[in-house]
Amino acid sequence: MAETAQNPVVILPGVLFWDGLYTEMRRELASRLPERKIAVVPVSVLDWIGFPPSPEQSTNRVMAALDRTIAAMQKRFPGEKITIVAHSGGGTVALVYLLEQEFQGDVYHRSSAVGKVIALGTPFHTKEQYARIKTEFISKHLKPSFFDRCRVVSVVSGQYTGSLDEGIIERMCYMFYKNVCGRGDVAGDGIVPVKSCFLKGAENVTISGIEHLPTPHTRWYGTKEGVEKWIRFL
Repeated sequence: MAETAQNPVVILPGVLFWDGLYTEMRRELASRLPERKIAVVPVSVLDWIGFPPSPEQSTNRVMAALDRTIAAMQKRFPGEKITIVAHSGGGTVALVYLLEQEFQGDVYHRSSAVGKVIALGTPFHTKEQYARIKTEFISKHLKPSFFDRCRVVSVVSGQYTGSLDEGIIERMCYMFYKNVCGRGDVAGDGIVPVKSCFLKGAENVTISGIEHLPTPHTRWYGTKEGVEKWIRFL
């Protein structure tokens, strides 16, 4: 078993997911590094939706929670570079946060504390309305020099190929993939197509056997089987 880096880890939930869904991911990581060095950003479904509904502002609300979590980790482990493990749309929130450019009125300057981002099933290219607010911002502001100070590893599973001629799972995947990239007959993790997760300048990694959604009785990025696929990048 390869030795795992002991840097502090901040887990950032995906869009419409909440911190409680990442208990197993945290437990699996704690088998390889001190539990006190692992924190899950405390976000809820309400943070993503807003009340009254304002999903276009979800990134701002979640960035505020991310900033508080990173600040706490900095205080606890001064001088140690933090790794952000971000699931799904949380990966684009993390990059918006780290770019240190004003986003819908908010800007943060704590990127020097972060040395690495591991994005799990993160669509960096998408046609989805609210996700495009983030991806277009990233496309505009992300420069090659960013990767000199922050390593980005984009991990995605190619578990399912969408198809309208196969079973119900493949048909559902087809619809999800088409909503993201405009085509349904491509490979992906059940929700996000592989090619949508490829980010120029990042280390793009395709795995197998893992699903996107943190649902019971599935092997997703946060289960023991999923963590084993990407923990080497910590």
